[in-house]
Amino acid sequence: MAENKDGQEKTEQPTAKRMSDSRRKGQVPRSRELNTMAVTLGGVITLVMMSGHFAQELRDIMSSGFTISRQEIFDVSSMLVRLTESLQSAFMMLLPYFLVMVVLAVASSVVLGGLAVSSENLMPKLSKLSPLKGIKRMFSAKALIEVVKAIAKFVLIGGLTVLLLWNTLENYLQLHEMDLHQGFDLISSLVGWSVILLASTLILIAAIDVPFQLWDHTRQLKMTRQEVRDEMKETEGRPEVKNRIRSLQREMAQRRMMEEVPKADVVVTNPTHYAVALRYDQNRMQAPKLVAKGSELVASNIRQVAGESQVPIIESPMLARAIYFSTELNESIPAGLYLAVAKLLAYVFQLKAYDEFGGEPPEVPEDLPVPEDLRHD
Repeated sequence: MAENKDGQEKTEQPTAKRMSDSRRKGQVPRSRELNTMAVTLGGVITLVMMSGHFAQELRDIMSSGFTISRQEIFDVSSMLVRLTESLQSAFMMLLPYFLVMVVLAVASSVVLGGLAVSSENLMPKLSKLSPLKGIKRMFSAKALIEVVKAIAKFVLIGGLTVLLLWNTLENYLQLHEMDLHQGFDLISSLVGWSVILLASTLILIAAIDVPFQLWDHTRQLKMTRQEVRDEMKETEGRPEVKNRIRSLQREMAQRRMMEEVPKADVVVTNPTHYAVALRYDQNRMQAPKLVAKGSELVASNIRQVAGESQVPIIESPMLARAIYFSTELNESIPAGLYLAVAKLLAYVFQLKAYDEFGGEPPEVPEDLPVPEDLRHD
């Protein structure tokens, strides 16, 4: 089990901050075997696929290079021009292949851990020149794993090479019986497919190395419990800062709540200790919803905002306490309070009709029914 300098075991998985800091320093999982496999196998396949193009271009370059007039032979400048043209043609012939190799090299390098470049890694470190540290790296577990991988690659590629030569030996022995074109086609096919099969053995090495590199990277970033606690303190800040943040969050929540009071249909009060604001839209809601609630100073603010917004304020101590203690913000009231709130809303709607059309004023409902299990004295 990995330990830190204090002797504590690193048993905790790395946090998101630890992973982010590691990436910022350029420490990301990398697999050289994946890079080698991609470049080798992709390069061989691309070379085989472009072999016809290369053959035609080489034929044209050779044909052009050896087609020289008598006048050009004795003209040094014309020979230099021909050489330049041949080099340009060769470069343009190989350019697509070079581009494919560059793309494969870059893609295979960043596919595992992403692109992470750090200035720290670019700076020279004198510690890397230390002979003692070099000897330690030579006899480390990581060096041992590299030796095992090298032996595995040698055994796989060597064994497959022997197997391919044994199975294709008769084809090679028949080359002397063929004409030049047939022999060239046969040898090209045998060599091309043999190299592809040999390069494919690297897939097995990469398939083992990639999970190992991911595991090893995570293992190196593991943390002790003390490191996790220290990081939490650093991330969350001091207690007074956290309390200030919570205070600001409460203030923002209260402001949002107060913005809902003018939209309420009715405010029920204790009358002074508690206040709750209800809203009901029969087209959208199955039951009345609590949009604001508070006690003491917050209750006073709710009553003040409701009065300024001409929202009806009704004193019903038992119902106000029942709603306050049983219902959270933006939730529907309990089913046990449906009847009491229905009577209250009916009065509010009658009051609005009276204010608009006149007539006899409605009577304020009294003794609103509140079930025993919802009462709070």
